[in-house]
Amino acid sequence: MCDIQNATTQPVHVHVPSDVKRGAQLPVVFWIHGGGYGGGNNSAFLVQDFVRQSNYTTVALQVRYRLGLFGFMPGQQVKDGGDLNVGLLDQRFALQGGQDHIALFSGDPKKVMIWGESAGAGFVLQQIVAHGGLTNPPLFRATMMSSPFLPFQYHYNDPIPETLYTEVVAQVNCTGSRDTLACLRAANASDSVQADAAIGSANFLGTYTFVSVVDEDERSKSPMTCGLKMEETLLVITNSHEGDLFVNATAVSSANLTLAEYVTQLFPRLKDMKVQHAVELYLGIGLQTGVEQAEAVMGDSIFVCPAYYALEGYGRGGWKGEFAIPPGTHGEDLSHEFITFEFRPTYNNIAFINAFSESFLSFAISLDPNVHVNPSDIKPTWATWGLYSTEMLFNKTESGTPVVQPFETDAGLLERCK
Repeated sequence: MCDIQNATTQPVHVHVPSDVKRGAQLPVVFWIHGGGYGGGNNSAFLVQDFVRQSNYTTVALQVRYRLGLFGFMPGQQVKDGGDLNVGLLDQRFALQGGQDHIALFSGDPKKVMIWGESAGAGFVLQQIVAHGGLTNPPLFRATMMSSPFLPFQYHYNDPIPETLYTEVVAQVNCTGSRDTLACLRAANASDSVQADAAIGSANFLGTYTFVSVVDEDERSKSPMTCGLKMEETLLVITNSHEGDLFVNATAVSSANLTLAEYVTQLFPRLKDMKVQHAVELYLGIGLQTGVEQAEAVMGDSIFVCPAYYALEGYGRGGWKGEFAIPPGTHGEDLSHEFITFEFRPTYNNIAFINAFSESFLSFAISLDPNVHVNPSDIKPTWATWGLYSTEMLFNKTESGTPVVQPFETDAGLLERCK
């Protein structure tokens, strides 16, 4: 195992089988960690697990990128005097570095697959649509997303991002400066960290402050509205209860928000007619409490629907799965993907774990989750989603028997995602 360190960028960690032959041209897994744009790190995700689980037939990379206001400061001043979305640019730099140098570590630059979880999966989607989906030369041939986190993205100089920039300036005592951006750059880093934390703590329930913005130099539209038709292949997994961890039940109950008020505060730019339509859809699926409704809205809009937006761009080139082992909350699948993850699997069944985790390895190596790395894989044939909206369910019975079987995407869910 070895690290590449470049003095001008964040570290890129490269994990290589120790006895690999030079020039072996192995498939490459490029991992982007999550953390809501403001947290997370590589230490919890040991991507060398991929190398071991593939029987030492892959190379794995992971990148660190700038977070919070250091990585995603919005505003016209930033646009005019620097770069927007520098966290994304860190990832792009690492991807380009992989293309330029991975052959030195026996990886094949033509066989790169990028994979991320949560915000990391959202970043995968944003790397896909960068430059209108026409990045040339291409930086990867396949993509995997686990619970793609994609909050609403504003234009970089929308009043809301501009207000955020102004608040950062005030928090760091740069309001009186003639050049506020220069003042921010000269400020003590600890003051900026405190500003990041203070502003983030004032968020609307369960949301994040510093996220990527729409920048014409990178892409002309939000990933949620891009409508691109992609040539690469995609595998995407979501959990059955994505939104639950992002809704504070006590806070939602005490705020006594109506569903319409919750939707409006979650999406301030949504027109009244759209808000009312959303209310009608969610009141019609049998959710009894305001907390349940908030969990469904949060899970669908921020995590689940972005998965389907991506799939629609891939036609028959994408696979969709759902991880539903109770409680099925966000991140629950990770312990079944990383054999050395800090939390042990909720369902520690070897046959199930092999069927689930090896789907990702098969896809990384062969661009098809149906090519079995392990001949004892219990997973049936996994059809692409674009054919009949077919997904693969990963669950268990009450008695503990693995349930790995295809099912058709709920039409009501697809309607809510429109």
